Amino acid sequence: MIDASVQTAVRSAPILPLTTKLGPVHIAVTDRNRALAIWQDVVGLDIVSEHENVLELGVGNTVLIVLETGANRPVVPRTIGLYHVAVHVPTRADLAQMAVRALQRGVRISPTDHLVSEAIYLWDLDGNGIEITFETPWRGHLGDPETGHYAITVDGKPHSGRDPIDLDGLLAELGEKPVLATRMPAGTRIGHVHVHVNDLEKAMVFYRDVIGFAGFLLIHSFGMGDVGLDYMPHTLAFNIWSGPNAVLPPAGAAGLRWFTIVVPDAQTLAGVRSRLEGAGAPVSEIAGGIETQDPFGNRLQVLVG
Repeated sequence: MIDASVQTAVRSAPILPLTTKLGPVHIAVTDRNRALAIWQDVVGLDIVSEHENVLELGVGNTVLIVLETGANRPVVPRTIGLYHVAVHVPTRADLAQMAVRALQRGVRISPTDHLVSEAIYLWDLDGNGIEITFETPWRGHLGDPETGHYAITVDGKPHSGRDPIDLDGLLAELGEKPVLATRMPAGTRIGHVHVHVNDLEKAMVFYRDVIGFAGFLLIHSFGMGDVGLDYMPHTLAFNIWSGPNAVLPPAGAAGLRWFTIVVPDAQTLAGVRSRLEGAGAPVSEIAGGIETQDPFGNRLQVLVG
C-alpha cells in the first residue's frame, strides 16, 4: 500500500529527467486478424516483428504497441486497466489521414478538441481504447475546472476542452487532391497512457511522488487526474470511471498487460527503485530495469534506454 501521507501539492516539478519517455504498451487481444483490422488497417501501425503469440507493431523499427494474442474474452467493463493508449502523430495532416482510414472502413470514431491536443478516439474489436492525438500546447493551457474553466486559450478565452473537431476542416488538411496514406509516418510515438484506478489521491501520490512525474491536475468533479513532465499534454492520466469498487479483470481477459516508462540512465532508475521500495510497492528485477504495480494492480516497467 502507498502511504497517502507523502502527498504534496498537486502542481509540482518533476523528479524524473525531462528526457524520460514512454516505451511500448503491451496489450492482450483475443485474435490476431481482428486486432490487425484496427491496429494495422485503421491506426496504421506496421508489423515490426512476430513470434509465437506476440505481435510487435510500430513505425519503421520502432515498436510502439505489443499485442499478445490468445485472450479468452474481450475487455471486461468497469475494471482496473487500460482506458486508452494515445498514439501521437507529427502533423495535423497525419491525424486527418487516420480519420480517412477509419471512415473508409466504417469504424466509429470520436474526434475531440482538448485545446492542448486534438484527439480521435476509437476502440479495437476487443474493446481496448485507442486515442490518436496531435499535440497542440501552443494553442493554450489547462486551467482549473474546479474553480473556473478546463482550458484557456492563448488569448485568455475559456475552452471546454471537449469540443468536437470540425471534421471537414480537419480533412481539408489533406488538400484538394490528397494522397492517402496507409501507415503512420516516422516520428509517431506513444503520447500518453490513461488507466482506470479506484482512488484518485492514491494514484496521484504513486505517479507523482513515487514514480516521479509532475502533478498537473486532480479533478474530483471529473473523476480524473494527470501527471507529466514540465509541459502539456500529460504523460499519464488516471480516472475512477470504473467505480470505487473496481477490481482487476479476470485472468485471460483482453486489456492492458503493462506499459513502459523509459528513463535515461541507471541513476534515475535507482531513484525510482528506491522510492518504490520506500513506499512499499512491489519491485521485480527484469532485463534492463524493474517491474512494479500501481496501488490498483496496473503493471508498469521502468527501463533504461
